[in-house]
Amino acid sequence: MDKNKTYHLLIIRLSAMGDIAMTVPVLLHLTNTYPELKITVLTKDFFKPIFSEIPNISIYGADVKEKHKGIFGLWKLYRELKLLHIDAVADLHNVLRSNILKFFFWFSGTPFQKIDKGRKEKKVLTSGEPNFFRPLKTTHQRYAEVFKSLNFPIRLQENFTLPKQEIAVRLPDLSCPKTQKWIGIAPFAAFSGKTYPYKLMQEVVDKLNASGNYQILLFGGGNHEKQLLEAWEEKFVNCVSVVGKMSFTQELSIISNLNIMLSMDSGNAHLAANYGVPVVTLWGVTHPYAGFAPFGQPADNALLADREKFPLIPTSIYGNKVPDGYKDVMKTILADDVVQKVIEVIH
Repeated sequence: MDKNKTYHLLIIRLSAMGDIAMTVPVLLHLTNTYPELKITVLTKDFFKPIFSEIPNISIYGADVKEKHKGIFGLWKLYRELKLLHIDAVADLHNVLRSNILKFFFWFSGTPFQKIDKGRKEKKVLTSGEPNFFRPLKTTHQRYAEVFKSLNFPIRLQENFTLPKQEIAVRLPDLSCPKTQKWIGIAPFAAFSGKTYPYKLMQEVVDKLNASGNYQILLFGGGNHEKQLLEAWEEKFVNCVSVVGKMSFTQELSIISNLNIMLSMDSGNAHLAANYGVPVVTLWGVTHPYAGFAPFGQPADNALLADREKFPLIPTSIYGNKVPDGYKDVMKTILADDVVQKVIEVIH
């Protein structure tokens, strides 16, 4: 790197939200270690608020469904990015789209490094063989390795988090300023294999609500989840659903002020961890050994399904593969144990 010029690094990470949120602690380390580095993150415009508190970072929105769709759309995107005078590219996604962009950048002589997702290791981890049940590199470490290969080595430390934000929205049922400790609960995930049973989570909400010591804020997305969470909002006096009531930026401001987040193996766990919020996670057919645990959280904050009864766990990396007889793995995580862990961590 020429120290007499401003070095411009392009980072590619288009989806999903959890994986994008996991870039934040790594980018915090990167910008702190190399404050002179100029960074552009290529992602979807919706995710821009995730990066708003990181210095020296700008977002370039990729419209992969219309303007930048297909190979010709990616060529158009490459031509747009070239106008930014990119010096090197860090591909934290490593999918077909980013590999096509890699070819374009390679042709122009721009250094390009991509993440090693460890697909072979993860396939072995999910094979069910007991000899291969061991922790893999975390996704955060894999991201950091890409920057090291571009001559920007960083040392990941747990004390790098985003600052708490000023609450950007006022809800009628939400006590601001806070008169109770705030518990965020994100009870859903992309796949049923890593979603805690609705009735058991309702039992958790019931017991936390009954104490009268906590304000419970419910997070989710989509009409179906909205209806389910609004039913809890009506049923429990200290419960507020935020779904459909605020922008993503406003939702992040709420998350940053939580005292604890209870989440599945999903994006909300990572969003909360980015602000240094204690996170309790529930794991079904997935497992923290695959490398997707939220950054900086104690290992015992992860409540796991019983591997003695279900020895094939993890059956998949993303929770989309549930073998016969494994539908109810999360029922081995008792509601009382969840409540006890939340209360233990929050106090």
